[in-house]
Amino acid sequence: MIASSLGRATRSVANVATRSNVAAHSSAARTGAPPVPIAPGAWLGLLGGGQLGRMFCMAAQSLGYRVAVVDPGKDSPAGTVADRHLEADYLDPPALATLRDTCAAATTEFENVPAAALEFLARELRVAPGAASVAIAQDRISEKTFLAGGGFAVAPFAVLRSRADAASIDDALLPGIVKSARFGYDGKGQVRVKTRDEVVAAFDAMLQSPAVLERRIALSAELSVIVARDDAGNVAVWPVAENLHRDGILDVSIVPARIPAEIAAQARTLAANVATALDYRGVLCVELFVADDTRLIVNEIAPRPHNSGHYTIDACVTSQFEQQARVVAALPMGATDQHTPAVMVNLLGDIWFDGDEAAPREPDWTRVLAHASAKLHLYGKREPRRGRKMGHVTCLGASQDEALAMARAIKRELGIPGDDAPALRGSATKAR
Repeated sequence: MIASSLGRATRSVANVATRSNVAAHSSAARTGAPPVPIAPGAWLGLLGGGQLGRMFCMAAQSLGYRVAVVDPGKDSPAGTVADRHLEADYLDPPALATLRDTCAAATTEFENVPAAALEFLARELRVAPGAASVAIAQDRISEKTFLAGGGFAVAPFAVLRSRADAASIDDALLPGIVKSARFGYDGKGQVRVKTRDEVVAAFDAMLQSPAVLERRIALSAELSVIVARDDAGNVAVWPVAENLHRDGILDVSIVPARIPAEIAAQARTLAANVATALDYRGVLCVELFVADDTRLIVNEIAPRPHNSGHYTIDACVTSQFEQQARVVAALPMGATDQHTPAVMVNLLGDIWFDGDEAAPREPDWTRVLAHASAKLHLYGKREPRRGRKMGHVTCLGASQDEALAMARAIKRELGIPGDDAPALRGSATKAR
């Protein structure tokens, strides 16, 4: 009886605190006043149920918050660990109303959440990032136009809104890549082209939906920078990651990137400037190309934590997910220093299958965990599929060479291609 009464009293206090937070932040949202920090025990809302949301939930819960997730998936990675899962579409009025009435603030875990959902919540709640920032990043045409207009270097491009646009492109943009304006990720919605006819064919294959044609650039490295920005305009930037892709999907991230210090400093400054130009609030990833060994070009921006930032969970003072929770809750940001060299290896569903076998089998995780400094993260996805991100492992080492050696060994033991790739050998700087 005493325990039961204590439980009821605790829930009552928490509910009062949540209602108080909702009222305070509803007022701040309407008046534009500086945000009031949201105390642990309150509810945070999340639109999206993927692995990024799962790791956000865990980070927010470790700070003492409760998380309500809106996602249509029954067994979504975030939904299965959230304190409450609203199994509904992102524009479902009752679900959004419940999130509005329950939570003190809300965020998103992927950029394709409808802007209308964020706008609805922002009328009453603190929402980070804001709908305007997300809208720019979820459309490649808006994104490229914003970046170029802000003076950020991007690959030469043309906007394709009609078949006539595709047929009349400047030959200087060839060879190039046709990219769908919306919903493209992990290499999806992209077609490499060499001729005008191929541009038209690619545009037709995308059902003549808006797209961009980017000129292909000779690259010496692909980089990414995770950056966080709060309401006061303070910016926190993590070290630069060097990324290796396979079949258009991130394969490995090496941190710190094997680039000269001056390029790393430029990359971090550039990422901070992008966040400031967007008037961004939250965690943002800026993906970069290194061209001509020294020139930095912005590839794209992601208004959320990013796959290439997963190493921050185990190798940095503050992870990208904890920082997201801090900014959403209007708390001071944490330090982004990296304390251990790291190599992150993505685990795709392919390793659940032997050759052409149709039936999956669980990989032998003891081979990964036999490496004492390997940190295994599985996303709780019930159905493995080839090409599907199922987890990742972060290899920590006393040196970058040690972390690289562990990554090669784990790739080999799990049957992940590329364990002998030259890019995974040695920590010498690549771009000069």
